[in-house]
Amino acid sequence: MRHRLYVPTAAAACLLLAIPASAAQPTPGAPGIGDSYYPTYGNGGYDVSHYDLRLKYQPEDDGLEGTATITATAKQDLSRFNLDFALDVDSVLVGGKKAGFAKTGDHELEITPSSALASGRSFTVVVRYRGTPSAVEASGFTGWLRTPDGGVAANEPESAWWWFPSNDHPLDKATYDVSVAVPDGTQAISNGTLQSSSSKLGWTRYNWRSSKPQATYLATLAVGRFDITTDTTADGLPVINAYSKDLGANDGAARASVERSIEVADWLGEVFGPYPFDALGGYVPNVPTGYALETQTRPFYSPRQFANGSNVSVVVHELAHQWYGDSVSLKDWRDIWVNEGFARYAQWLWSEKEGEGTAQELADYVYSQHPADDPFWTVKPGDPGPENQFHGAVYDRGAVALQALRNEVGDKDFFAILKQWPTQHRYGNASVADFRKFAEQVSGKRLTELFDTWLFTPSKPSALSARQAAVGTVKAPERPRSWKKIRATDSVHAHRH
Repeated sequence: MRHRLYVPTAAAACLLLAIPASAAQPTPGAPGIGDSYYPTYGNGGYDVSHYDLRLKYQPEDDGLEGTATITATAKQDLSRFNLDFALDVDSVLVGGKKAGFAKTGDHELEITPSSALASGRSFTVVVRYRGTPSAVEASGFTGWLRTPDGGVAANEPESAWWWFPSNDHPLDKATYDVSVAVPDGTQAISNGTLQSSSSKLGWTRYNWRSSKPQATYLATLAVGRFDITTDTTADGLPVINAYSKDLGANDGAARASVERSIEVADWLGEVFGPYPFDALGGYVPNVPTGYALETQTRPFYSPRQFANGSNVSVVVHELAHQWYGDSVSLKDWRDIWVNEGFARYAQWLWSEKEGEGTAQELADYVYSQHPADDPFWTVKPGDPGPENQFHGAVYDRGAVALQALRNEVGDKDFFAILKQWPTQHRYGNASVADFRKFAEQVSGKRLTELFDTWLFTPSKPSALSARQAAVGTVKAPERPRSWKKIRATDSVHAHRH
């Protein structure tokens, strides 16, 4: 196709320059935020600053009613925009006026305001909705877990679709108010701090607040009958832990693990810097799954994590994510190593502290367990692909990569990197490339080859350290004492789809 070149006259050029930029025709926001692995997740054209969720949930029939008030800012002149959501919608208001809406695909809510939204304008969206979350499938699965006495929203990379409309991608963090009415005798657990609770006409309403930026998949809701313990940290932060009343034989081990959250968080603060949030805790609902998840300020644990006794290592993993994954979140889901490699390495550092095997011994053991022809080495932790996003190599090879970095730059610079990184990017987003550049800045060393070798090469590196390269491996290293507990957490995220 040929294009004719038009050169305006001077008068015409002046006229063109006089037309304001705002005269450009408004356009729809993109139905995806541009993620490499999940192109339809999140949405373009706006940025959310706050979610106010007012919910009513009936455990008996898994019925959820909700009103979501979303505060956002337009990033372009918007003719329409999308939210990610899978339940039935009754009405939508934008700026207090009725808006058109339609469901497209299995999790897109397309909204057309009564008039276009100008770029830079702050606006509110009110969505009234209802549904039975466990009965709704999107992309062939449901992210809502039923329990004998209620339900739980805790999944990754998606769970919001089943309980609130959102811009569902870690790039768009926001603060939250979550108000949930449940039948008397039932509790509702969410993130952050419990602001208040009150009972009226057979229903109890719990009001939770997350005052720091939070990704949508890190928002959680659990309704059921819980035994709740409370405490405060030495710095005065409220600690809330909750255990389903029907955990059976796993109850004692769950408590023996999760009740050590203050101790673990204090130790992680020495390694990673100050705890980034205003609440702490965890919860263990009676679900049949086997995974855990770093839901912000209040990690979710499955009872099966404690089937063989207490396991503080899984608590270390999920609380490490409060720094690496929650406060500093990934930019793109291919950057999953900046979450999981560090949470696994935190388990190795805990083992080192407890005298149950050093991080180097654990790295040597992982390296020796996988021969060169093991498919383990074909997974690239720095870009594993959506089908391998939560593969064991992302965790174990990802942690070995950090030990290789530690060997290269020395302990002083390595631990400075671990502590300064969460401060540098607090409440923001970062990529694998961002971390490499930061490590180079702190250490003063070129690290491209090391990162390429351990994170992006689909084959087994020739040696874990210069020492191994010099002396060779005479025999396989002994299994560290902590290995069994760490291995027991390998199902920690084995729940996607």
